[in-house]
Amino acid sequence: MTSTRPYRIFNVALARTADLSAHLRRLTFAGPEIADMTTLAPDQRIKIFFPGADGQPPALSSTGDWYKDYKALPPDQRVPMRSYTIRQLRVSACELDVDFVLHGGTGPASRWALHAIPGDRVQMSAPNRHAQGEIGGYEWKPPASARHILLAADETALPALAGILEQLASRSDRPSVEAFIEIPTAQGQIDLPAWPGLDLRWLPRDAAGAATRPGDLLLAAIQTATLPQGAVNTGPELEDIDIDRVVPWDQAAAGDSNFYAWIAAESAAVMALRTFLVGERGLDRRALNLMGYWRLGKVFD
Repeated sequence: MTSTRPYRIFNVALARTADLSAHLRRLTFAGPEIADMTTLAPDQRIKIFFPGADGQPPALSSTGDWYKDYKALPPDQRVPMRSYTIRQLRVSACELDVDFVLHGGTGPASRWALHAIPGDRVQMSAPNRHAQGEIGGYEWKPPASARHILLAADETALPALAGILEQLASRSDRPSVEAFIEIPTAQGQIDLPAWPGLDLRWLPRDAAGAATRPGDLLLAAIQTATLPQGAVNTGPELEDIDIDRVVPWDQAAAGDSNFYAWIAAESAAVMALRTFLVGERGLDRRALNLMGYWRLGKVFD
C-alpha cells in the first residue's frame, strides 16, 4: 500500500558528486522511490540518515511513523540523522540533488559526503507526493505584495537561499532584493542569479579576522540594510529562548506586507538578528522568518 503520510522514508543511493566551491559539494542521489517524492519550495527540508558506527546503511521502515520508531530506539542504536534542503528534484529521472557543507571529518554527514562513492546507500525522510493534506517542511512563502525582500544566510542555508534567488530570478515581476551570505572563506562563493534589483553581498569570515564568530558579519551587514520603518517598543516583548535546548524558529504569517524577510543561520546569530530587527527596529514579526539552522557546539535531531 502506498504511504499517504506527509513525510515518508525513501531509500536512495549516491549517483555522483560535484564540488561547487571549496566548502560546498553537490551529491546527486538516485533510486526508483524518488518518483514518489515532491518538493513545494526552494527551502524544502528533508532528513538524511547515514550509516551507523558499524558502517551498515540505515534500515528504517518505509511504513508507519518513522520519527516515533526512530526515537523509540536507544540513543546508541540510532543512526546519525541531519537536516538538509532539496536543491533540485528531477522526478522523471528519479534523481535528487542535495548540497553538503564540507567541514572535514568532524561530523557523520560531512565525513560521509567526503568519502562516499557511487552506490553507497542512505535513507531520507522527504515529502510524499501521495500525502493527504498539508505537507509542510518549508518557510519560503512570500506574499504577492512583497516588493522588498531581505535574505540572509550562512553557509548551511546557502543551498536554500540559492534556490530562492533562482525562483525570484524567474519571475517577470522581480522584487527588490538585498541578500547577505556569510561564508567561511571567499573560496566559498558559488554562481548565483543576478538582476538589476538584486543587491548580493558575500561576507567571508576569514577576511574579518580569527575572532569573528558565525553570524557576526550577518548582523553587521543587516544593520546597514534598507529596512521598513518600524514601530519601536510596540507589541509584546520578545520571549526568551534557550537556544541550547530549543531551535529558534519564528515563522512569518500570511499577509499583504510590502516587506518580507527570510533569515537562516547559526542559532545565536539568529537570536541577535531577532533582537535587532524586532526589539530595536520594531519590525512586524509577521513579515519575518528567523530560523536557527544549527547551533555552535550542539547537535539537534
